[in-house]
Amino acid sequence: MAEGNCTQVTAFSLAGLTDDPGMRVTLFLLFLLIYTVTILGNMGMIALISASPQLHTPMYYFLGNLAFVDLCSSTVITPRTLADFVSEKKDIAYAGCIAQVFIFDLFGMTEGFLLAVMAYDRYVAICHPLVYLVIMSPKCCFQLVTSSYLVGLTNGMGQTIGMSNLSFCGSSVIDHFFCDISPLISLSTSDTTLSHIILRTSASLFGISSGLIVLVSYIAIIAAILSIHSAKGKCKAFSTCASHLTVVSIFYGTSIFMYLKASSRDDKWAAVLYTVVTPMLNPLIYSLRNREVREALRRLASMK
Repeated sequence: MAEGNCTQVTAFSLAGLTDDPGMRVTLFLLFLLIYTVTILGNMGMIALISASPQLHTPMYYFLGNLAFVDLCSSTVITPRTLADFVSEKKDIAYAGCIAQVFIFDLFGMTEGFLLAVMAYDRYVAICHPLVYLVIMSPKCCFQLVTSSYLVGLTNGMGQTIGMSNLSFCGSSVIDHFFCDISPLISLSTSDTTLSHIILRTSASLFGISSGLIVLVSYIAIIAAILSIHSAKGKCKAFSTCASHLTVVSIFYGTSIFMYLKASSRDDKWAAVLYTVVTPMLNPLIYSLRNREVREALRRLASMK
């Protein structure tokens, strides 16, 4: 279609997860439960870390920021999805769609780099324990977290600029339950070369680099743990990074599944995992698997 005859869409319609009314009610209740646990879990984690002096360490500073990112990334997706479950019209304004792309890509990439920063933190704690507090100084921690947000901001701006240059003159139905960059690019009637380049460059440059940091850190951690002679020492060393390793496995497991997906239906349910379920699991994993968090919670409860 010629650009001169193009009538730009002013709103998109989300296909959602299902058209079955009964299934939509079930999913509404399930998503509402998950979102409630997500809000309570992440806000509770942030409050606990702030109120407990024994948790004022680099590891929990990063964890507090991870909880904040999970809270924001879930809030930009789930409330809108809940409203769509009980509404016949699933329209979203063009500006609202761009805002959702920007915020989701910002916090999604920020989470990836925060997990990489936390992997580096665990590497220093296990492999260089004597100089841990020197290396992971408050200034260094602040710079690492700020860098994570800046990378996320760069990713969000890049994806948004790429999307804002596209023309949408044909179908306005997005085959998804939120505004994601890939289905939006597939709807465009203009040249999508630049958008594909930005998307692939971002995934390769930022995604692979954060993954490599995690991989190299854990190779060094595993090597250090295996060099410990006592079984008790190995168990103690592994327990310091078990929670983080579980969260990393979930995050990168869903990411790998996205690249190996067989259909757009798989795409939607994989997206449910990393947009709705994972933000709920992270605080639960750290509270259930982490002895220091449980002790801080008990101490705070006994004080009250």
